[in-house]
Amino acid sequence: MPDRVADPWGRRTPYPAGGNWPTRVDEHLVAGVSADQVRQWVTSACVLCSNGCGLRIGVADGRVVGVRGQAGDRVNRGRLGPKGLYGWQGQQRDRLTTPLVRAEGGELVACDWDTAMNRVVARSRELLDRWGPLSHAFYTSGQLLLEEYYTLSVIGKAGLGTPHMDGNTRLCTATADAALKESFGTDGQPACYADVDHCDTLVLHGHNAAETQTVLWARVLDRLAGPDRPRLVCVDPRRTEVARHADVHLPVRPGTNLALLNGLLREVLHRGWVDHDWVAAHTLGLDELARVVADYPAGRVADICGVSARDVLAAAEVFGTGQRVLSTVLQGVYQSHQATASACQVNNLHLLRGMLGRPGCGVLQMNGQPTAQNTRECGANGDLPGFRNWANPRHVRELAELWDVAEETIPHTGPPTHAMQIFRYAEQGSVRLLWIAGTNPAVSLPDLDRVRRILGGDTVFVVVSDAYLTETAELADVVLPSALWGEKTGTFTNTDRTVHLAEQAVPPPGQARGDLDTWLDYARRMGFRTRSGRPLPWWSTPAEAFAEWQRCSAGRPCDYTGMSYQALRERHGIQWPCTPDRPQGTERLYVDGVFNTDTDYCEDFGHELLTGAARTEQQHRATAPGGRALLRAAHHTEPPHGPNADYPLRLTTGRTVYHFHTRTKTGRAPQLAEAAPAPWVELSDVDARRLGVVEGDVVRLTTPQGSVELPARVVRAEPGTVFVPFHYGQRASESTLDGGRTHAANELVPTGWDPVSKQPVVKVCGVRVRRVGAGTGPAPAPELGAARRVVVGPPGATAAGGDRPCT
Repeated sequence: MPDRVADPWGRRTPYPAGGNWPTRVDEHLVAGVSADQVRQWVTSACVLCSNGCGLRIGVADGRVVGVRGQAGDRVNRGRLGPKGLYGWQGQQRDRLTTPLVRAEGGELVACDWDTAMNRVVARSRELLDRWGPLSHAFYTSGQLLLEEYYTLSVIGKAGLGTPHMDGNTRLCTATADAALKESFGTDGQPACYADVDHCDTLVLHGHNAAETQTVLWARVLDRLAGPDRPRLVCVDPRRTEVARHADVHLPVRPGTNLALLNGLLREVLHRGWVDHDWVAAHTLGLDELARVVADYPAGRVADICGVSARDVLAAAEVFGTGQRVLSTVLQGVYQSHQATASACQVNNLHLLRGMLGRPGCGVLQMNGQPTAQNTRECGANGDLPGFRNWANPRHVRELAELWDVAEETIPHTGPPTHAMQIFRYAEQGSVRLLWIAGTNPAVSLPDLDRVRRILGGDTVFVVVSDAYLTETAELADVVLPSALWGEKTGTFTNTDRTVHLAEQAVPPPGQARGDLDTWLDYARRMGFRTRSGRPLPWWSTPAEAFAEWQRCSAGRPCDYTGMSYQALRERHGIQWPCTPDRPQGTERLYVDGVFNTDTDYCEDFGHELLTGAARTEQQHRATAPGGRALLRAAHHTEPPHGPNADYPLRLTTGRTVYHFHTRTKTGRAPQLAEAAPAPWVELSDVDARRLGVVEGDVVRLTTPQGSVELPARVVRAEPGTVFVPFHYGQRASESTLDGGRTHAANELVPTGWDPVSKQPVVKVCGVRVRRVGAGTGPAPAPELGAARRVVVGPPGATAAGGDRPCT
């Protein structure tokens, strides 16, 4: 097998429009183990990006020894990216195997489960008795399983009655959720990955698929290499691998997405690329949209966004003349200024052209994590399970009857509490117990110095469920060792609504437990009961939890009632909605042009996009949407934390192809750790010359929030934008620079969020850059694909770091 660090996408298997993506099975086994020595191949899927690639786990002598892509899987046809091939090895190092509690001297010491849980339950009961349910909050991950999310949702909403529940999916997927609700009435991707097979036009908005979803990008590359190549538009401030393949690349200034999209909409309207009959029958709001976007001619858009007017017009023509257009959206939109408003405009483009519900026509408001969809479906992000509307009394009553609890127990007097507000409440002292599961906010949240003070202070009792002693776990009062992928059984749902079964292949190490078992143990010890007296929750196994989720999802957009564990074993991925009369699942939503916007059915009544002001049921009902999609409009505004005289450049952050989130797994996988061992800052060649910086020099980045020092990479790019990967934390063992001093990108990012989705804005911030000395630069890395980095330096200078793409 070729070096998949040097070539993350693997060999090409070209195919034509309308054809079936050819199978290519990727496999990696640990050194010294051959395929014939594997005793068992266990059904699962990859959990290191939102693609959710089907695979099998190889087991020999009671341990995981490798992975093999699932040939028949609808998502990947056997392919795996570098994180999928190698990242699982990180689970075999540095694991927590016993609970830990904070001793009187301040250190964390090992103990048994009874000791740890008794401490958690004693504090929880004390706080409930004195302060009530609002004293409790949960902050989870996009890495858990559906059965775990739903169980926690029931415990939090029907047991405790707290609205303070969110996940780190707030950082990556909240805007996808919000934009789908605003335009279509409920969450749920209209399109699917198979639309890549049929489209003649692809538009990627702030989505560096080459690194964030390597297997999806391999599918795109195979279409690009086929006999009828689709046209490709890339919207990204950086010259990424995606941009290198694009017919039109729009390197917009961070924070200007909405202006660009308004300009594209204006051209589509003014040049007559509108399906007027379809729009009249299936949408509302055209007049207001046309009025707003009329103010965004190509020349003005070019001035705001820092791109050429000619390229704006070219991109509009590519979109407007395509017959089968597929758009994808990710963090370049979601984590930037006016995120929900911008994402809604991508929906609007497709609505104007009637490009939904047909093969090759649709929108993928992408997720960043493999189980982000489940946090939203199950209510672990604070929403009500099954895409129910917290402001709809009938939806609340349905859940109360389903769970056999009083309606007033379920929090619904106001919107659920988002992550940044949860941490603010913890800082103020109203949230007094914060349970964090499977995530590392001491590295991933913005304004990190403040976050670490909150977690390490004495205002909140912190419980952490994790598999590793992360930067966050080091600050906890109680640490509970968790089982990981391959060590427990359950389901999870990827971006395009495909559900996979992930089965247990090996037992967890030591005393580690699955989160389902941990939360059920907590509920039993707390004595939560239904009105009829049975335990709440009343289930005890993953299969029982899945069956209860099916009851909850019945009749809702995310209906799972036609699925079963056995069907998932046999089918290798089934999309929801899936009902007994449609057990094969549903490939595309809104085929009939009827949307989930009916007032009595929708998940949300909508918001004013500029301010986030919520619309009431009466306001929503007065619009009489009647199953029609909503064309939502908003004007561009300047980002509040953008560049100024003191901080003249624009800082943006993102991923590298080799790592996932805060590297708790991928940083422990040898191939991935070696490929990208330390952070860096990427500067354009123009900015580097102006600053006197050459490749490998150490530079100091300063924002109003703080400073970090990093080695520079110099690339040919539009000037004015500075990029830093966000994966790296502050532990000495995690860095080779400066004796372990913090280099976390989020040290530089202020606290701020989108008014509708409440997603933190981490991709646009004014920054000052200054050279502080020569340095050795990052560790060498292999060349990637055909891409090449232009190195600016003295004659004979060597690139320290090779060409390592990153989002």
